[in-house]
Amino acid sequence: MPRTYEEELKFIERVSPVQFRIKKGFVPNMNVEGTFFVNKTLENLMFKELEHSCSTQGIGGFLPAVKQIANVASLPAVVGHSIGLPDIHSGYGFAIGNIAAFDVSNPEAVVSPGGVGFDINCGVRLIRTNLSEQDVAPYKEQLAQSLFDHIPVGVGSKGIIPINAKNFEECLEMGMDWTLREGYSWPEDKEHCEEYGRMVQADASKVSTRAKKRGLPQLGTLGAGNHYGEVQVVDEIYDEYAAAKMGIDHVGQVCVMLHCGSRGLDGNRPRRTSMPPSGYGFSRRHGKSHGSRQDSRK
Repeated sequence: MPRTYEEELKFIERVSPVQFRIKKGFVPNMNVEGTFFVNKTLENLMFKELEHSCSTQGIGGFLPAVKQIANVASLPAVVGHSIGLPDIHSGYGFAIGNIAAFDVSNPEAVVSPGGVGFDINCGVRLIRTNLSEQDVAPYKEQLAQSLFDHIPVGVGSKGIIPINAKNFEECLEMGMDWTLREGYSWPEDKEHCEEYGRMVQADASKVSTRAKKRGLPQLGTLGAGNHYGEVQVVDEIYDEYAAAKMGIDHVGQVCVMLHCGSRGLDGNRPRRTSMPPSGYGFSRRHGKSHGSRQDSRK
């Protein structure tokens, strides 16, 4: 029998002003506890999601983010905690902003090509500038228009980077070295990227022709949904040591934040490589189910 909202709240405990703990038992078969970090605004949204889900009893397949965090905590070989980061919101399978680690030495460990849905290579990057708010404020309308003029946005948007199939293969294999060669980045940018922006074992032949055909015209596009490009201003520095390491040294400093993904290039790969769902969860070994039906499609 479904629990009431008040009954669900008994499984969620405040740890600090910005952290909550999700106790085992919130969903069946949790192997570890969950935890999430939110400010007051997101805290209200998280609990409103849960309250709405209780009142509608999950009609339409909607799962609140707090339930999705707990479902991930029930997956085989998960270690530590299922964690919700400060951008946490309901997704498909994992919540968006939900991370977890798995013990690869465990034969039941999970490797998922689409834990958070079908566009699995989204990321967020912060680009600092040497500008201050007073430098940009007089030109913000012109700046916004220029960004719209030069960055294609929206579903199915086409890129403005001239590229053919051969160049695209080089882009896939060379990574940031390709952007450096073509004049889209600086050498020092590589110092701030995983694997220095290029995985030496990358092999473009492993990517399907269909995926390449979808991805080629979208190179350099931002996309839609929750993807964004924002010009931001530092309004408070919480950790001066960490901020200094990142070159963020004063309130009022202008930064650019990008949230984008692999666009059409990656959108169909999990569907082509995933195993069909087996009811609830990744596995029914030992009579247990893990996660939700959404998780079973990963």
